[in-house]
Amino acid sequence: MLRPPAEAKYAEELAYLLSIDKHPKPFTWKLSPRVVRLFILGSQPGDKLDRPIVQKFFGDSGTVERAIVTLASDRGLLLIGDPGTGKSWLAELLAAAICGDSTKVVQGTAGTVEDHIKYSWNVAMVIAKGQSHESLIPSPLMASMKAGTLGRFEELTRCSSDVQDALISMLSEKYVAIPELDEDNIVFAEPGFNIIATANARDRGVNDLSSALKRRFNFVQIPIVKNQKTEREIVTFRTQELLARNSFSIDTPPALLDILLQTFADLREASTAETSEEGRLESALSTAEQICVLEDAILHGQFFGDTQLRPEVLARSLVGSLVRRMPEDVSILSKFWHAVVAKRAKEHGGGWKEFESGGIQALGISEKEAAASGKKAK
Repeated sequence: MLRPPAEAKYAEELAYLLSIDKHPKPFTWKLSPRVVRLFILGSQPGDKLDRPIVQKFFGDSGTVERAIVTLASDRGLLLIGDPGTGKSWLAELLAAAICGDSTKVVQGTAGTVEDHIKYSWNVAMVIAKGQSHESLIPSPLMASMKAGTLGRFEELTRCSSDVQDALISMLSEKYVAIPELDEDNIVFAEPGFNIIATANARDRGVNDLSSALKRRFNFVQIPIVKNQKTEREIVTFRTQELLARNSFSIDTPPALLDILLQTFADLREASTAETSEEGRLESALSTAEQICVLEDAILHGQFFGDTQLRPEVLARSLVGSLVRRMPEDVSILSKFWHAVVAKRAKEHGGGWKEFESGGIQALGISEKEAAASGKKAK
């Protein structure tokens, strides 16, 4: 399986936690709130468990606790924050721990319609036998209602407002009416049903939620991780997963990880200090983007290098990941490189020198591409 869901990936941990869980459980939950928290945030020596539980979400424990408590209530949970802050990962972990199934997901897009949220019909069966329960195709959320489990709605604000409002009856009345059927035309939610939604706070192409829908969600903010110690743990955790998944053996020097973390910290500081939107990179500069940069550099080193992570390759990967608008991002990153990265290379030497050189080379190529695309546009 290319990417197993959390309940399959951590099946042994979940089975062990289920066997030792003696705490009260709401509704049809497989694990109690205390043990759900333990599954997500990992065990401590003081827990005195027979086996360690790895930490899977690196964030504030209060945020995780509030999310768990919300799911035990009648209100839906909306995880909101900048792109790449781990909202979807937390939603998946919560669903896996609470009901053992994180795959009942609706992916919000500009093309999402009400049928994706409620139900649709098997056209061939409708033509042959008419509309009936047999020809009804329940959405993942309706399937969650019937089973009394958690449904997930990714990128809720990508959908248009009228489509979003299809959730209101699910969240408030806890049922979905099917007017096309004459009998048994209402699907009621079983105990344990709830919805975990995610939304980006800062992104293009998003739609505001209606006031009515906002009142039916508890909002839990997932901030960008700015603590370098926590960020290092997240990046290391994800990198180890990549290496294990692909059976790679590549040297990842801690000094290079420090360079990556410091560069992102400097970029965020520069972005915060910039007063105009045009002077900022389009990237959210999230931890997820750091992971993508490092993974790209590792794969390059594995397939085209000498199984070593090189500073110049890391720099090229960073430039390639962050340059999205031509020529605006090239100009912003070029100024940053010559002002901040060059200064650090002069002060610290070592890998910073090669990192500076690799970035300048990559930016030079990007500048040529930007100039060429500008000429074509004319």
